[in-house]
Amino acid sequence: MNARDVARRLPDIATLRNLCRSMAMLDAILQPGAPYLRHHRFDAHWSPTQELASMDNGGGDTYSIVFSAAGAYIRGFDHASPMSPYAGDGMPWPGVVDTVPAVFRSCVEEPAFHLDGIAHITVCLWRENTDGHWRTGEVDFEGGRLVPDGSDWLFRRLVEGTPETYQAWAQRYYRTPVDLDAVIDVYELRPLTSELVVALNPTVTLEQFGDAIASIGYRA
Repeated sequence: MNARDVARRLPDIATLRNLCRSMAMLDAILQPGAPYLRHHRFDAHWSPTQELASMDNGGGDTYSIVFSAAGAYIRGFDHASPMSPYAGDGMPWPGVVDTVPAVFRSCVEEPAFHLDGIAHITVCLWRENTDGHWRTGEVDFEGGRLVPDGSDWLFRRLVEGTPETYQAWAQRYYRTPVDLDAVIDVYELRPLTSELVVALNPTVTLEQFGDAIASIGYRA
């Protein structure tokens, strides 16, 4: 699976935003004491006009999704991909960001998505609110062969989009049983209750998550 496959399989912007909020809220409950160890995050107040969903696996692989009035912009970075700027001249792989429309160019240049002036990007997708589908660049693959851009695993939970997929991943990542019914409730954005929080993590209380709820824009 590459960026073009992801573009065909991603849900619409509103559904994707809700999915990102759900995963961020679940991660906050499952990993309450160490926010930096959370895999998925959501900042509903990233800027006055933008929200940011992000994933960081702690090993140098990340994605960011900027939601704005214009639509949504996605950049992913697989540090081991041969498409990494570090594997070449320090510039994004030809075609990855060349055709990103003007309305999202500020996202391409966003300093938070760079390190020491080098863009952390191997895959890019976008969708304006007026678009009927997700778009991606005309990537220049060497000799016509498919070069892995990281899409096949970076966006798997977004593409599959099911509570079962998240539960299976979370049980491996957090090394603890994860209640599927509780995951379903959060995926459906049902209000958090003490019972729901305890079903996911019996060591915490609802009152601990006021800041996380506000940051994610979830409703309690």
